[in-house]
Amino acid sequence: MQIKEIQEYSEIRAKARAYLCYITGRNISNTIQNGDIQTVLSKLDALNDSIPHAEAVYALDVNGVQMIANISDSKTLRGIGKNANRSDRAYYYKTVKEHRCTLTEPYPSHISNTMVVTSAFPIYDEQDNLLCIICVDISLSNILRMVHPSSVDSFFGTLSKLAYTSFSIALSAVSLLLFVKGVDAFLHFGIDLGAIDTNEIFKATILLTLSIAIFDLVKAIFEEEVLGKEKKEGAGDGHQTMIRFLGSIIIALSIEALMLVFKFALTDPGQLIYAVYLIASIAMLIIGLSIYIKLNQSSVRKNKEIN
Repeated sequence: MQIKEIQEYSEIRAKARAYLCYITGRNISNTIQNGDIQTVLSKLDALNDSIPHAEAVYALDVNGVQMIANISDSKTLRGIGKNANRSDRAYYYKTVKEHRCTLTEPYPSHISNTMVVTSAFPIYDEQDNLLCIICVDISLSNILRMVHPSSVDSFFGTLSKLAYTSFSIALSAVSLLLFVKGVDAFLHFGIDLGAIDTNEIFKATILLTLSIAIFDLVKAIFEEEVLGKEKKEGAGDGHQTMIRFLGSIIIALSIEALMLVFKFALTDPGQLIYAVYLIASIAMLIIGLSIYIKLNQSSVRKNKEIN
């Protein structure tokens, strides 16, 4: 479920950065007098206690070298890392460049083998010279639990997945029944081509089209809400269930409109106006879907700029 977690993290990253920077700043001032770094380092145990889900807390010097061993509740992570050169890490050079507290994108930890993020909090002296950088590593799942309680690991997240799974199964059964009924609608004619009724063929096509539309909807719901499949680029990064559902409806109605055109052209040309009405409605749905995708693109772009 890491893809789903990464998607959720991208949405709450600004809030997560503000939260971790606040916790760090509450325990350690970002400006110290007389360059007394030891006073800062002595407060790291309290900082670790303030962030129960932190994997490790440590400090880097101005060159990106770890000054102390990891402070951690984990036996695997505690007491290691001292003198490690981390100047090539994003949290180091980004913090130095931006001159402020930063929070990284998720990345795999070489030690814990989990996806983690790192909050980096710079400490300056009275002349605004960088003295050290306080770093807090925290797993992706834990930062979501702390900042985003409705994440996939929460009770309501699990309940939501179970509900979507149930709806997916029920809708799949409906799609299967429509498929069976649609196939039966034209198979019962057998090999007697003279017995084929055009109206029955149209009905079979309608049933099969609805079956495809519902199946595609089930696929979208299950992939996005249950499996946490990554949203496709190019669709505005919006809610794929809604986009794919509307797309399926548009395709289904387009097929129905095409069938109505042929049917009325053969049986009752005076009724063609209703097919035109349906085509106009389809055009309005396409316009509405385009506006929906455009608005989602704008919303996602603004969130990325904020983060």
